Amino acid sequence: MSIKLNAEIRERTGKGASRSIRKGKNVPAVIYGEKQEPVTIELNGHEFNMLLKTPSLRTKLIEINANGKTENAMLMDIQYHPVSDVVIHADFKRIDVKKPVNVVVPVEVINAETSRGLKLGGVLNFAVRKVALRGLVQNIPEKIIIDLTDLTIGDAVHGSDLVLPNGIELGLHQAELAFATIGGKMPEDAADAAKAAAPAAAPAKK
Repeated sequence: MSIKLNAEIRERTGKGASRSIRKGKNVPAVIYGEKQEPVTIELNGHEFNMLLKTPSLRTKLIEINANGKTENAMLMDIQYHPVSDVVIHADFKRIDVKKPVNVVVPVEVINAETSRGLKLGGVLNFAVRKVALRGLVQNIPEKIIIDLTDLTIGDAVHGSDLVLPNGIELGLHQAELAFATIGGKMPEDAADAAKAAAPAAAPAKK
């Protein structure tokens, strides 16, 4: 689902114009990309700061309505004042909703309390907490989930094991990354039980 954002076209540009906008508690911004001329805009400061509270905002399609014209875009960069931490500028990139985009989303682990491996005394190593994805912006998930329930000591979840929505692909060099592993030594009783449960090896052919 897209997010609606109202803006005003800026007739004046440059540092002086931007300072004037900030004095009015608003945010200067620019929309660029898709082989079109950049458009400088002014955002309502209160509305934009409320928008920044949206989870995974940078993965979402934003429909910017500026003087009656709508631009499909994604938030690419925010600049903050080094002392006050107030937003002083924002960059948006135009998006063709019919073309795939490359984004980075967070990875989250769940069910640590019921994980087989952690119950046996294993240690979780959550090494990679973000994943690069490619797909249509409307299909990009807010995050990717790793379920630890059935993982035991020695197990690892690589990029190729992640559960992705239909139409979403891993970005380059993501498939072989070990996002989460459960390390440690298997308790002797658990190791013996695992051996006993393993199927017997087939007899060697003569």
